[in-house]
Amino acid sequence: MAGAKTYMAKPGEVEQKWWVVDATDRVLGRLASDIATVLMGKHRPTYTPHVDTGDFVIVTNAEKVKLTGRKLEKKMYTWYTGYPGLRSETAAKRMEDHPERILYDAVRRMLPKNKLGRKMLSKLKIFTGPDHPHQAQQPELADFGVK
Repeated sequence: MAGAKTYMAKPGEVEQKWWVVDATDRVLGRLASDIATVLMGKHRPTYTPHVDTGDFVIVTNAEKVKLTGRKLEKKMYTWYTGYPGLRSETAAKRMEDHPERILYDAVRRMLPKNKLGRKMLSKLKIFTGPDHPHQAQQPELADFGVK
């Protein structure tokens, strides 16, 4: 009994589109999960786990992303420097210093932790303010992170 073959995308076979998202008043986690889905290519019927089938995502106004509840004061970001003791800072401090890093880290942690995940993450372009230098790629407006 011969069944239908499962389609497997080959590297370079999938046409990659460019999307632009305005992060103004979007909830961080909802926006990040939608972006991660598109970077992985899970929004396509041709999704293949071991091939990068995702699209490019440009995020503007990253400094205007929202955190619900009291996360701005309570949420802590920690990292290890190689010396004893952890370094840490609140989300409010990070938002003040490097607002694009909050969204970058949220998306990074939702992607696979391997070479393919790092390749997917390189297709994410985050900018503070409404302008971006990727006009030549003719990105389409996307509505990610909406309930």
